[in-house]
Amino acid sequence: MTESRGKKARVSTRRRTTHDPLRPEQAQATSPETGEESPPSLPTVPKDTYLRLAADFENYKKRARQEQMDTVQYANTTLVERLLPVLDDFHRIVEHAPPGVDDSWLKGIQLTLQHLDEVLEGIGVSRIAAVGEPFDPKVHEAIGSVESAEHPDDTVVDQLRAGYRLHDRVIRPALVRVSRKP
Repeated sequence: MTESRGKKARVSTRRRTTHDPLRPEQAQATSPETGEESPPSLPTVPKDTYLRLAADFENYKKRARQEQMDTVQYANTTLVERLLPVLDDFHRIVEHAPPGVDDSWLKGIQLTLQHLDEVLEGIGVSRIAAVGEPFDPKVHEAIGSVESAEHPDDTVVDQLRAGYRLHDRVIRPALVRVSRKP
């Protein structure tokens, strides 16, 4: 038995660097004036191929830059989505404060809510307008309808939960009721 039977044969992946006179792409031209050899000639590639490659690379760089800016701009989306229920609770506390509650306590809650709203606005969060607006399925989520002769058809008449945007993206649609003809 031979030793090489259980071993894999090694195949060299290195490029051969020796000069082969029978291969024309490796042929070196000799200058008749000086007698010196010039480097081997490279295959010619059309100029438009280089221009296309350069344009593709520029497009790639622009796309990568835009993706990086989007990542930075919308990095807070998950945090904002988790803070919105807390913001809703603060709004409910202020709206449904029982009569006779300590005014200084209610004022403290209102200031906290105002500060939270300002912080969210500072990072690009804005409320979506709803009541009185035409229904837009991109920013409103209809959960019911109300018969109304005073409002045009498909107009938001009631908002049950506020909707929010982060810059230009809707992160939570507004829950609304829309009008319909009686």
